[in-house]
Amino acid sequence: MFEEYVVKRNKRLRCGYTTGSSAAAAAKAAAEMLFGGRRVSQVELMTPKGIRLELDVEEVVRGEGFVSCGVRKDGGDDPDVTDGLLICTRVEYGGRERGSGREKEGESEEVPEAADGRRVPEIIIDGGEGVGRVTLPGLEQPVGAAAINCVPKQMIREAVLEVCLVYGFEGSLKVTVSVPKGEEIGQKTFNPRIGILGGISILGTTGIVEPMSESALINSIKVEMKVQLKRGNGYLVVIPGNYGTVFSRNELGVDTERTMKCSNFIGETVDFAAELGAKGLLFIGHIGKFIKLSGGIMNTHSRNADSRMELLAAAAIRAGTPLSVLSEVLKAVTTDEGLRILKEAGFLEAAMRHVTERARFYLQARAGGAFQTEVMIFSNVYGLLGETEGAAELLERSRL
Repeated sequence: MFEEYVVKRNKRLRCGYTTGSSAAAAAKAAAEMLFGGRRVSQVELMTPKGIRLELDVEEVVRGEGFVSCGVRKDGGDDPDVTDGLLICTRVEYGGRERGSGREKEGESEEVPEAADGRRVPEIIIDGGEGVGRVTLPGLEQPVGAAAINCVPKQMIREAVLEVCLVYGFEGSLKVTVSVPKGEEIGQKTFNPRIGILGGISILGTTGIVEPMSESALINSIKVEMKVQLKRGNGYLVVIPGNYGTVFSRNELGVDTERTMKCSNFIGETVDFAAELGAKGLLFIGHIGKFIKLSGGIMNTHSRNADSRMELLAAAAIRAGTPLSVLSEVLKAVTTDEGLRILKEAGFLEAAMRHVTERARFYLQARAGGAFQTEVMIFSNVYGLLGETEGAAELLERSRL
């Protein structure tokens, strides 16, 4: 078992390694068995993070001119649907004539001659069963290509070249990554939303999985935004999670296939929109999270900030709510309870106008005037609570 740990929130958590590391290690083992003829039960791999892995090799299959084997992905203490998946890599001789351009079923990058004058082998890398295919523009790989990102692809190439140089091989090899159960697991990932169909992606930038890391989730938001902007006209509907998806579809008639999710990362989503040239974002969110936007809180996770009742009371003050009612709002445990108190006192509608206006103020400040931001806020109990002046127009623009 991989023994590398980090401490997060006072807990000691075990790190893991990525699908990219698993694929590269399997490729290295398969190449070693193809050239050396002996069975390999364990393989070493240096990750981009500088951590050396020693990984067990499983499911070895040998045939005429090829070897295939697998390495099991280990996510450590990070919750991940790909944890435990067997990542298989097949290495075989041939593929095509050198210098003839990109092969139909894969991709190669011809490397210049080595320093000692030897020809560096040509490595053609592709995805097989259980590895998704890109169907929409805007992703790291082009439409039609296997969903094997650049860093894992480079790791695979370098791992195989290392073995080639040991054995003096200068020809052409085809490397195919496959994932048994990958198509089934891919349905449980973010892939279908961003146009990757048929399996999982082979991912990783450091080769190491750090438990409870937010970076992967934040990066997935940027990836989805790229795809949605390519598909549309620059105007996007952004929803934090499932509540917003259900409300938008059932109450507003929104095609949720053309929306994007941002989880708690409102600020990062606005930053990405500015970077990618969006024209407008319409945020549709539940009052429990979006009340925080009225206070300029751009990460709505409860561990970062709460202040829900304080902000609701602040909006109620601006609406002229009596002190006796405000005192009850501050005692409320849930935002729906606070809404009930304001509704019965006749101040809910006015308070929500202030909530949406303040939320938009802070979103526009974050956007720096680069594009339009609008807000719709709802409750599962009370329905649509409020919207900014340009929200309806931006919603229509997003449908074009």
